[in-house]
Amino acid sequence: MSSITVAALYKFISLPDYKDLRAPLLSNCKRLGIKGSLLLAEEGINGTIAGTKEAIEEIHHYLMQDERFHGLEYKESFAEKMPFYRMKVLLKKEIVTLGVPGISPLKKVGTYVNPQKWNELIQDPDVLVIDTRNDYECEIGMFKGSIDPKTTIFREFTEYVQKNLDPQKHKRVAMCCTGGIRCEKASSYMLEQGFEEVYHLKGGILSYLENVPKEQSLWEGACFVFDHRVAVTHDLELTDYQTCYGCRWPLSAEDRASVHYKKGVHCPKCYDTLSDAKMKAAAHRQMQVELAQKRGTHHIGERS
Repeated sequence: MSSITVAALYKFISLPDYKDLRAPLLSNCKRLGIKGSLLLAEEGINGTIAGTKEAIEEIHHYLMQDERFHGLEYKESFAEKMPFYRMKVLLKKEIVTLGVPGISPLKKVGTYVNPQKWNELIQDPDVLVIDTRNDYECEIGMFKGSIDPKTTIFREFTEYVQKNLDPQKHKRVAMCCTGGIRCEKASSYMLEQGFEEVYHLKGGILSYLENVPKEQSLWEGACFVFDHRVAVTHDLELTDYQTCYGCRWPLSAEDRASVHYKKGVHCPKCYDTLSDAKMKAAAHRQMQVELAQKRGTHHIGERS
């Protein structure tokens, strides 16, 4: 059985004292042997952490002692080994960076749609379905019939909306993302731009893959996750995707069979874009990783 519990969590909530929350939260996570990354901002909390089942339960209980975190969007999955190297609690301007002042789900937010109702919504021909994730995430998996905005960072979503969508034409818009946080903030932005009916998948794609039976699923492919598991599929099962060290793109077995793939250095996506200096440094790092593996030790630079 998997020995590591992975908890993804977020909540948009007013935290004027967010800077004061950092030290005790980091201290408790380290005490419990938890690793991962949590973001704190005046607009809330966001992140993914991993540890033993008991440790994750204890830190969840610690957070729940602050009633502001009640209703936290919280999802657990499992891993065979620790998917993170260290524990970080970072202070940010936004817990998910859209870069538009005044946009907040605390002020205005779209309609939440539970995974069990999602299929019915996105099969409606009058509904435009948009994936708010980035290009490298969309490439390995999306909902059938959904649109990939081809963004490289979430900040670019606003430009996509301005250039491609029209509140007068696109009356009903449904959005999805990995865990629900990006599409929740995107829904706030869309409403501010005058779109009338805006929906978003509650709990994100991960919740859908966990709760909707495979035989009923409209999901195609794998879902990228931001840890060493790289990607999961239905029932949150692991896939064989690995991450390119050079560009962080998720790689399939076919990608890794390419003549342009060199483990720990580059892949078909980046082999002709990396500088000689970066490739030499990556090759040296990979050599050190392999030497450490032969010695039966762990190299800090090793990645999935």
